[in-house]
Amino acid sequence: MGARSGADYLEALAAARPLVHIHGETLRGGVAEHPAFAGLVATYASLYDMQHDPATRETMTFEIAGERTGMSFLVPRTVADLERRRAMMETWARVSLGTLGRTGDYLNCALVALGAAGPWFAQADPAFAHNIHAYFERVRDEDLLLTHTLITPQANRSQNAAQQEGGTLTARIVREDDSGVVISGARMLATIGPIADEMLVFPSTVLKGEPQDAPYCFALALPCDAPGVRFVCRESFDGARDHYDHPLSSRFEEIDAVVIFDDVHVPFERCFLLGHPEMCNAIYADTTAAAHMTHQVATRAAVKTEATLGLVSLLAETIGIDQFQHVQEDIAEVIVALEIVRALIGAAEHDAALNQFGVMTPRMEPLNACRNWFPKTSQRFPQILRKLGASGLMALPTHADVDGDAGAEIERYLRSATLGGADRVRLFRLAWDMSMSAFAGRQALYEYFFFGDPVRMAGALVRSYDRSGAIELVNRFLGY
Repeated sequence: MGARSGADYLEALAAARPLVHIHGETLRGGVAEHPAFAGLVATYASLYDMQHDPATRETMTFEIAGERTGMSFLVPRTVADLERRRAMMETWARVSLGTLGRTGDYLNCALVALGAAGPWFAQADPAFAHNIHAYFERVRDEDLLLTHTLITPQANRSQNAAQQEGGTLTARIVREDDSGVVISGARMLATIGPIADEMLVFPSTVLKGEPQDAPYCFALALPCDAPGVRFVCRESFDGARDHYDHPLSSRFEEIDAVVIFDDVHVPFERCFLLGHPEMCNAIYADTTAAAHMTHQVATRAAVKTEATLGLVSLLAETIGIDQFQHVQEDIAEVIVALEIVRALIGAAEHDAALNQFGVMTPRMEPLNACRNWFPKTSQRFPQILRKLGASGLMALPTHADVDGDAGAEIERYLRSATLGGADRVRLFRLAWDMSMSAFAGRQALYEYFFFGDPVRMAGALVRSYDRSGAIELVNRFLGY
């Protein structure tokens, strides 16, 4: 099929029958029409349409055997390929000001690396090498939308999966038959699961490799409407709200869900690792999937930071506070953050090299620095917006009020130094949705824990980073 259109995506979603629990309702299909999903589904359809829009088609797609294919599936062989793919990532990220974390390019880039790493998977079983490459080609050719689920339930963090509730809480392999495996239990956190086509059920990379861990060691894929799969969603922050009142959450509210597997059968051809805890723990690093995923995340982070810079600048200008030095200091903080993330991306691309499987891979060290630094830095952005907007973020009427009987008063009393009342309210509602709304709160939590616990991430960075040169520099100076 090649690159999807929005209509293609909507047709596939209409045919799917995922079992979804949300707001006390149980859906079996029909998610595109539900108020909790309608805005996001329309957004994803518009992203796919960009692959066919003459204005963006060359950026969003490339050609394979005469057919246009999504650029996120490009197997990069040169630095120029990485740059082309980043341009595509930026184009999608700009639609949402960087607030959509699960656009298709995130997992597509990972799958590119995984699909090329056949020899690595073959260490466990030659069939796995065939399976992962065939799966990559299928997802690419059909332009499927993927979600993934990695995290074990939070019942008792002091216990491992095998200890919690007798080992029955976390998704695990309960039996194997002639054609595949059966999994039962739960996983967190499948963002966009109800509106995706397929789900990667991959390792969380914290397996200890003890005998009791064996049932939890697997990497596989299955349709989101596979028999026995259920999504239990959190409360939606959308509810088909007005774009003027909720400019971000009405369009970019990515629903999160716990996934429950009730004796779900997964054919062997959809399995990529079974057992081998040491390989499960190393899957992202050894295949370089982590570097390609982080390249996408850093690109989105740059767009989000740029959008924050634009928003704080407009906010300050609109109410005439941009000449104050303490305000300039806050704006400068965002400028510095933007230049840092851009520099880290540039360094990763400049020092890119072919991995052992022939895939041009951005250097992981700058990207690893970015994924440790940005989750903490980004927490400052809503703080700065709240500081500059102050009480103006609390005195915000709705679109209905702007168009209603209070319209004249809003235009007179809520005007600013540069904008009329209605336009000033529109700008401040964007700042509110970026810094104070439920959507903004979820964004802050999402960014902070995107790659996991920041403390564990820091430990992993220290263990993986080559500090020998720095140590030798000091030893030499001391004469050791």
